[in-house]
Amino acid sequence: MSRDRSLSGWLTRNLGILLMIALTGGAIACLLLIASELEDSNERRIILASVALVVVAMGIVALLLAPDALRSQATNRTLRMVSSTLDHMSGGLNEQNCQATCEVLLPETGAMAIAMTNRTHVLAYVGEGQADYPPGSPIRTQVTQQVIETGEPQRFVNRGPESMVPAEGQDIPVYVPAGIVVPLNVRDKTVGAIKFYYRNRRDIDRTQEAIVYGLGQLVSTELSTYELDRQAELTARAEVKALQAQINPHFLFNTLNTIAAFTRTDPGRARDLLREFAVFYRQTLENSETTIPVSREIEQTKRYLTFEQARFGEDRIVERESIEPGCEDVGVPSFIVQPLVENAVRHAMRDEGALHIDIHVATDGADVLIAVTDDGLGMDESDAQALRAGARPAGDASEGAGVALRNVAERIERFYGIGSGIEILSKPGEGTSVTLRLAEAAPRVENDQG
Repeated sequence: MSRDRSLSGWLTRNLGILLMIALTGGAIACLLLIASELEDSNERRIILASVALVVVAMGIVALLLAPDALRSQATNRTLRMVSSTLDHMSGGLNEQNCQATCEVLLPETGAMAIAMTNRTHVLAYVGEGQADYPPGSPIRTQVTQQVIETGEPQRFVNRGPESMVPAEGQDIPVYVPAGIVVPLNVRDKTVGAIKFYYRNRRDIDRTQEAIVYGLGQLVSTELSTYELDRQAELTARAEVKALQAQINPHFLFNTLNTIAAFTRTDPGRARDLLREFAVFYRQTLENSETTIPVSREIEQTKRYLTFEQARFGEDRIVERESIEPGCEDVGVPSFIVQPLVENAVRHAMRDEGALHIDIHVATDGADVLIAVTDDGLGMDESDAQALRAGARPAGDASEGAGVALRNVAERIERFYGIGSGIEILSKPGEGTSVTLRLAEAAPRVENDQG
């Protein structure tokens, strides 16, 4: 099927030339046929001279008219291809969009196959060997992994099937003689690759390279535009939800009731709580639109726990924190740790006994991980999945848990971009761990050595 599309594309691209050759050949044949019927040599010379004149004239016409026609055809074809590619990639880097894009591009190139990937898996593959690379299969070649890691395009040539280098633990069922792999970049980060495979290394000329590199830039630009639009939408949604979450009416009323109860039994404690409560909400409102050091975010979270400990009892909630040296000043959006701790208090506490909550901040390569772990009731995978999607777990009559986690996920993705996210691990009866990954947020260590 791909070979039929390639033949059709070649015929379309060269229609003007083929038509000119056919007309010239037909004219020559007719004139030679007339000349063969004439006996006079002078008449034959005249006819042959006429044939030469016709050939020259038609050649001149071809030179004058064909380039414009071909340029017009090429321009229209390119515009249609670009328009279709932009339409398909306007929805982001996913299997459906990539499949449609590869199907558009393959007939317009000399490639035997075209594939698109994210950082780890194949999203689409169209052309020879399509059945061996279904969507979702892992990336199998080292050259693709190198392009994703370095962000630089690579051209490769294989001398034979045995010369192909598979990625670790993978095999390569389809022999690809030559190819070009181009990174797909969004905001200076490589998010995937587009790959053009060829039957022969001689098929990769400067024109093919220019086309491939240009298409890679085109797709990257459209993905960047999509990401900007999505981030703008996330920002608007997240800011509204953050403000709603920061002024939680249930927490407000419960805290005021707790303070009111202490005014009768322990007036000194009531004054201290009221003072802390004023500081807590002032900090909440002041930090609503800025990033703050993670140590300050944890300090605000501990202030929140002060009120919950006053409400439930000092021995019912035990909190510990650990911050890797150097991470104290990592900038984070305000109100990303407290919702995780608040969820633990609201949903993980048993009827009796202490709830232990650990807050841990550490680096993972260039990323920063913030984990909140409790030893409470836990949940099964279906409830954890509901929380990831922003829904309320089954059987949970309270509101806000899923919305709060989704809000946190959207805000860190808005601040730190692709690669950021939230992970939830939980087991019934054992507890829950929620980890935030802040991409490229790790503090840079300056090298003072000469």
